[in-house]
Amino acid sequence: MNQTIELQVNGEAHTCSAPTTLPQLLVQMGLNPRLLAVEYNGEILHRQFWDQTEIKANDRLEIVTIVGGG
Repeated sequence: MNQTIELQVNGEAHTCSAPTTLPQLLVQMGLNPRLLAVEYNGEILHRQFWDQTEIKANDRLEIVTIVGGG
């Protein structure tokens, strides 16, 4: 049975179903994971750990879009 959990994304309340991994959440939000940096509960989360990071209730995410150019 799926349950709904609440978390904070860029300071705003957000909900998702559990279990959801970080990449699944980003896609659900319509974001391209390749162009993002993510801070997870106050720490930068390296991309190699994204697939094994399961979103939990009351997690705090800061999602930043990486912009290239000069």
